Amino acid sequence: MLENAYVFILGHAVSDRPPIVFVHGNGDTAGLWITTMWRFESNHWPRDRLHAIDLPYPLARDDDRLAQAGRSSSDDHVACLSAEVERVLAASGAGQVVLVANSRGGFAVRRYVANGGARKVSHAVLGGTPNHGVWTSLIHAPGSEFNGAGPLLTALNAPGPDGHEVTPGVAWLTLRSDGNDKYCQPHGGWLGAPHLATGVQADSPELRGATNLVLPSADHRETSFGPLAFAHTWEFLTGKPPVSLDITPEPRLRLDGKVSGYGTDNRHGVDPSNLPLVGARVEVYATHPATGERLGAAVHQRTVGPDGRWGPFDAQGGQPYEFVLSAEGYATTHLYRSPFLRSSEIVHLRVERLPEPDTDALALVTMSRPRGYFDRARDHIGLDGASPPPDVPAGVAGVSSAVARITDRCHRTVAGQFNGEHIAGRAWPLAEGHVVTLELHH
Repeated sequence: MLENAYVFILGHAVSDRPPIVFVHGNGDTAGLWITTMWRFESNHWPRDRLHAIDLPYPLARDDDRLAQAGRSSSDDHVACLSAEVERVLAASGAGQVVLVANSRGGFAVRRYVANGGARKVSHAVLGGTPNHGVWTSLIHAPGSEFNGAGPLLTALNAPGPDGHEVTPGVAWLTLRSDGNDKYCQPHGGWLGAPHLATGVQADSPELRGATNLVLPSADHRETSFGPLAFAHTWEFLTGKPPVSLDITPEPRLRLDGKVSGYGTDNRHGVDPSNLPLVGARVEVYATHPATGERLGAAVHQRTVGPDGRWGPFDAQGGQPYEFVLSAEGYATTHLYRSPFLRSSEIVHLRVERLPEPDTDALALVTMSRPRGYFDRARDHIGLDGASPPPDVPAGVAGVSSAVARITDRCHRTVAGQFNGEHIAGRAWPLAEGHVVTLELHH
């Protein structure tokens, strides 16, 4: 464990907590770690010791051995992680880092540690990482990173002399669901192959030699981004429960992040990119919490440069905002966000493509939950008067977005809520090239 020790420099208390590097999952961004970082900060882990990588091309190749435009290999992933570890160690002066990963990110952590990184890592936490595969059939995508019988996981899971599947010298924790993880199911329904017997069960993330914990009813993403995942991670690192799972609000906030799009050059293609979308335009408006109406002129505007940053923006605590993103070849994207609780430099934004034509809808409003999925049995979900929304299926939690098709009139309020988090936006006209997302924090 990491003791809560302090040293004193020129009369000031300085925490000696090690840096943490967070590693996102397949197709994701560093921005998914915002609430996790806020919980660490709220329990007095220094903000400048919390870091998250952004893999430039976040989706894995269909076959890890074959080049694929706009996709990353397992080698690419490890190289990105290794570069960030070196940067963080040099900047902090620390001797080791903690690695915390979600899903596919755990593969990069395991490979990095196994191939010379162990001396630079004290602890590794893997949330929802399908360590024994999402499936184990060599008939289905044999070269995929996610195939438990494929070359990547076969090599990583080869037991050492002690019979363990983890690299010695590092403390390992895995966090998994008890059966609500869409990627740890006995059949391939969530893979688009319902008749495929996957050969895996809920315990796929567990590793011999690690501390393996189960989070009841957690979905795939909540194994990393939920409050219970944070609580177990904190206790694993410190030996004590966190003081609080709540996020302590800040009255004055500074927000920043990157703007990205799709494709190998960030303008052409269907796969998400975490590269800067140079030339994109960002406008920020304060909005009414109940109606989504703008409360005056833009409070922030910027054209994105080579660094991809859209800020910094000095925001007000408790105030919801609308982010309007525009770029050549993209839809005008309206992102409505419920109030930010703390400052963050990873408020990453993605400009959206125009969807396929919809003959009936005047507007499309998506409610998105990036840090988890919607569960009809567990959650209270509402969107534009529908509770739950009709496109949220029963059974294992497996969708993180729901869409309201607006057929009566544009520019009206569309409200969404999820387990007590409320957000309101406006229905901007699809025919004029607008798309709308209500993005939840929790």
